[in-house]
Amino acid sequence: MRQLRGIVRVVMVGLVVATAAEARQEKEHPMTETATFAAGCFWGVEAAFRQVKGVVNTAVGYTGGHTEQPTYEQVCRHTTGHAEAVQVEYDPAHVSYEHLLEVFWNLHDPTTKNRQGPDVGSQYRSAVFYHTPKQQAAAEAFKATLARSTRFARPIVTEITPATTFWRAEEYHQRYVEKNKNAQCHIPLPSTPQE
Repeated sequence: MRQLRGIVRVVMVGLVVATAAEARQEKEHPMTETATFAAGCFWGVEAAFRQVKGVVNTAVGYTGGHTEQPTYEQVCRHTTGHAEAVQVEYDPAHVSYEHLLEVFWNLHDPTTKNRQGPDVGSQYRSAVFYHTPKQQAAAEAFKATLARSTRFARPIVTEITPATTFWRAEEYHQRYVEKNKNAQCHIPLPSTPQE
């Protein structure tokens, strides 16, 4: 019986420590949500989203295709079906998903199929990969509003599809623009953080 009480005590102490650690982590990192966008070469797209107030973290990678753990070379061969994409972790208390959609549609030309600037291929397609029905509804509503506006002379070809597995790109692609000040990209980077 004494041994059982000792085990219970160890388990209880472990639970208290785990609960305290979870509370500390929650305080340090507020509840976040995930958004995933493809708007051409992911280097500039990531750099632009990193400047948005309320964005906690970003990662570049590949999504929307059929090959598991694709490499950059495979994606560039147009055989995997993946798009170069940016996964955005954001704090909805500081930035709305609708604002992220606005940033997304301002970054690129959503009327060119499988092309952004000089980059051509299906991996450069325009796409919103939604994670929740709420994100889907917001993306479709935003796209419909843009389509009714006179902002674009041609139809918007942006895909709005469910998020699938996001395969993180090779490490040298992560924060590429920050690491390579002379990097070239079709995305014009904002000079100051967006509110």
